[in-house]
Amino acid sequence: MAGDNEKNTGRAKRQGKTVVTLISKIQERQRSRKACLLMVYGPEVGKRYIIDRASLVIGRSSTCDIQLGIESVSRNHAKVLVRDKQVLIRDLGSTNGTYVNDRAIDEYRLRHGDRIQVGRIIFKFLVSGNLENSFREEIYRLTVTDGLTGAYNRRYLLEQLSKEISRSRRYERDLSVVNFDVDQLHVINDEFGQLGGDAVLRQLAQSMLPRIRREDLLARQQGGEFTVLLPETGKRAAMKFAEKIRSIIELEMFEFQGLEIPVTVSLGVVTLGPDDSDAEDLLRRAAEKMFEAKEAGRNTVRG
Repeated sequence: MAGDNEKNTGRAKRQGKTVVTLISKIQERQRSRKACLLMVYGPEVGKRYIIDRASLVIGRSSTCDIQLGIESVSRNHAKVLVRDKQVLIRDLGSTNGTYVNDRAIDEYRLRHGDRIQVGRIIFKFLVSGNLENSFREEIYRLTVTDGLTGAYNRRYLLEQLSKEISRSRRYERDLSVVNFDVDQLHVINDEFGQLGGDAVLRQLAQSMLPRIRREDLLARQQGGEFTVLLPETGKRAAMKFAEKIRSIIELEMFEFQGLEIPVTVSLGVVTLGPDDSDAEDLLRRAAEKMFEAKEAGRNTVRG
């Protein structure tokens, strides 16, 4: 009978001591896990939608539980379902499809941190026993990163570049910046739609991130313009790095909905000089060199 009591209460004897873990408390912790969708890219970045019912429809229609009023979203685009403590997302035959972690899905069981794309809008799925903490962490991440590409944003770039300029001058070390822009992004948007353009920008950033050093920084400034911050790097090494980027992107196979998209970039390279008063000065010079590359015929490096 003692064995039965131990089984019912979750009692375990460890090193001569009896530890009691009430099953009801375990179940209570399990039930306390909550889930939400957090908009990380779109018209209302930072807005969250609590998943508190058996199903939620996402779409452009005014009858949808999560209404998204942009053209790339179908009237009834996708449905979130709660089944047996699992959260699923199902595409409802939408025109532009539903994507999870950049892959088109019909139905998918969501996991914490999954990225869901509905039209041009991107959500992050959060599920946690402490949803408020997870939410705050993601909100902070949104203040320093670009929701579409995962690269840092311009605000964070300016902060870090200012610090690196001070450090470079204090210790008399080199500092370089590479600015690059997707050539004729408007043509890509016209031919493949803005969803195609978004796919190119995200794939480009994801291709770049593993190829930079830990101390380097990749940031998206605006549109198809990116900047790489290269601490302790002189002009010659920065030019070599820029040429490597140009070659990699030119040879990369960019795809959207099974269609290949040719992509090239124009790059400008500058190194910190005595006349650069602040981060904005350095970025301005890098942008000027980048525009020189475009005027020279695109898909080239100027420094």
